[in-house]
Amino acid sequence: MNDFGAIDALLAAAHEESPLPDAAERRRLREGLALSRAQVAAALGVSTSTLAGWEAGRDPSGQTREKYAYFLDGAHAKLHPTQDPEPQPEPDVLVPDTSAIGDGPGNAEDAEEGEDVEVLAVAEPCVLCGEPARHRVAGYVQHLDPAECHPLPADSAPAEPEPSSTGRSAPARGRTPAASQPRARRTPGGKPPVRVENAGRRAKTEDEPGFITAKVAAALAKCDGDMEAATAALIKQAIPDAMELLDRTRTGGRYDVVAHPALPEILHKQSAHGPDHIWEARPKWTRPHLPQGRWEVTALDINGAYLSALKTHLPLGQLEHSTGFAHDRRRAGVHLITPPAWDHDADLPNPLGARDEPGPLWVTEPTLRLLQRLSGPKYGLCEAPEIHESYTSGSTENLLEKFRTELKDARDRAIAEDDEVTLEYVKAMYSKFVSTMGASNYNRELYRPDWMHLIRSQAFANLWMKAFKAHENRLTVVRAMGTDELHVIGDWHHVFPEGRAVTEVKVKDTYTLGTAGADETGEHDA
Repeated sequence: MNDFGAIDALLAAAHEESPLPDAAERRRLREGLALSRAQVAAALGVSTSTLAGWEAGRDPSGQTREKYAYFLDGAHAKLHPTQDPEPQPEPDVLVPDTSAIGDGPGNAEDAEEGEDVEVLAVAEPCVLCGEPARHRVAGYVQHLDPAECHPLPADSAPAEPEPSSTGRSAPARGRTPAASQPRARRTPGGKPPVRVENAGRRAKTEDEPGFITAKVAAALAKCDGDMEAATAALIKQAIPDAMELLDRTRTGGRYDVVAHPALPEILHKQSAHGPDHIWEARPKWTRPHLPQGRWEVTALDINGAYLSALKTHLPLGQLEHSTGFAHDRRRAGVHLITPPAWDHDADLPNPLGARDEPGPLWVTEPTLRLLQRLSGPKYGLCEAPEIHESYTSGSTENLLEKFRTELKDARDRAIAEDDEVTLEYVKAMYSKFVSTMGASNYNRELYRPDWMHLIRSQAFANLWMKAFKAHENRLTVVRAMGTDELHVIGDWHHVFPEGRAVTEVKVKDTYTLGTAGADETGEHDA
């Protein structure tokens, strides 16, 4: 078969996946027939937790999707034998679906990696404001520069279409077609409808509480305002709530999250309570020698280390094996490497962390990329690591970006409002999300030990870069520990901003080290 024949055969075999109703309807149909999850799961050949995930908004694929769609269609026909689906009521304000173009025009940072931008030869109406634009992103015409985009007021009406030479109605110049333009009605009493702001994956009214805000309010109401009891209840619910928030932030995303992929043997624990084969490069370093004299040391606490580390290159699907030195930066995973020698231990921690054993070892994507970066011409601190084999998949750095942003924004608001309940809840959500996505009985919805290792390693890599920044700015780095602890000598205020935001640091402790006339590290003074 020639190449064109193979393509024709492929197209002939391709088919559209069966549509599925929304999550609430799926559950309603099952419960309407008085069927348990266990009964339906057994018929479909899946676990009850998998079915629960589908009823929470996840979508199956392949033959399993076809079977599930067949069940749902049959359940609907049995419950409504002669009834057509009810038409959905028209909302007060309709907005165009801009899920594929991020949080607004020109927000390139929020677009997931690999987003295609097409330059148009002839300007077309922007999907947000209707004015002529010359770029199409993920199928939507839009302005890349936010200054050029001026969305229409919610209660503005489109201009009358002018007849075209083809006899069809053409959209008025500078405005989108009526089918894709926001429409608005005034509410009873003549009041304008609530203004709608672009909220990324879905439209959110200005006065609608966010997911985290609503959860905190519900917990406080249930506990009659007892902040301590509400905090305890929210922390107990942190894992399922984090998974629900992940589902919400992935709605309309370009990539499906593969929650339970088959994993290579190196990612399985070697014993019931032992680790797997992956080295996370956790630093545990103390400077071997101090300059002569007595010094005041400041222990800095890095805020939200795991929260920041959620922005890292994560493999999307099942990891695939490869061999050889080549590294494809469009993929991410774990790599067996021979690490380079490190000759700067007197001033900086080894990027591989506290490891004494020589020879090859399995490291994560963040560790490999950090070593490659430090071996480049800009830094020249070591040789490039030698890659022997890898387990990788296509990746994106922004897979968890909306999830991270929701948590970060809630954390920022809680700090500004001195809301310790929300602050502790958010901290529990992201820390438990990371720690339970491996082999854990507390989170069976997501089993990605590869992600867990990568996120932790990204936190360690971030700490190493802060240590290097301190060193470059003539601070003496004394200690680097875990994900969030950096001890320095010198005026650190000109290097790191002080505060509680994730881009700032806090002072954890101050102490003195060294003695006059000594050139070795002294004991931590009491």
